Amino acid sequence: MKIAIATFGFSLGSAIAAGLFSGQPAHRVQAAAPVAAAAAPAHSATRIVFTAAEQRQAQAQGLANRPIRSILNVRGKMSYGEFRWNDAGVPTGAAWVRVDLNTQLISVFRAGHEIGTAVILYGADGVATPTGNFPILAKMKDHRSSTYDAPMPYTLRLTADGVSIHGSNVRWGFATHGCVGVPTAFAAKLFDVVKKGDEVVIVEGTPRKPASA
Repeated sequence: MKIAIATFGFSLGSAIAAGLFSGQPAHRVQAAAPVAAAAAPAHSATRIVFTAAEQRQAQAQGLANRPIRSILNVRGKMSYGEFRWNDAGVPTGAAWVRVDLNTQLISVFRAGHEIGTAVILYGADGVATPTGNFPILAKMKDHRSSTYDAPMPYTLRLTADGVSIHGSNVRWGFATHGCVGVPTAFAAKLFDVVKKGDEVVIVEGTPRKPASA
């Protein structure tokens, strides 16, 4: 999703063109070629910050439907079971979550700043993960699936028929029954920062495998 941003210091426009908000391959999993851009955004060892002009430009072009003030500066490829979380210095504010089935990545935003990202599992053929905008309907810390008799720690229910984000053993060759599986330690952090009614955006795309299994 964003390795190339961290490595080459792309501007927001380039980041979007390279896959941050589109359905392109994940840079955090597989870097794409650099795209010509204007001045690079300010960035540090932990975070890349976008200017107000870059935020407006992205929204005007329809590439982002809300302000994205900064993203985590993730270096190196992320593989199954890995995640990054850093909310140091990020103000309190509304949280929302973006899930990209194409890049197999989840991003958590608070007050316009990305505070967490992880490689996910998604629904296999026949039980595909739905796409669209979903409010969190319920939070269940120690939930167990009655249908599959399986633990689903830190469940965030998204649909009436049980599609949820929850802690999983995220590893190569595994899938879910339509849910979004995230590393359990990441799920615990996500569970703590979101509340009932917060929005989860699941983006449609052709599922890909991360480059490192």
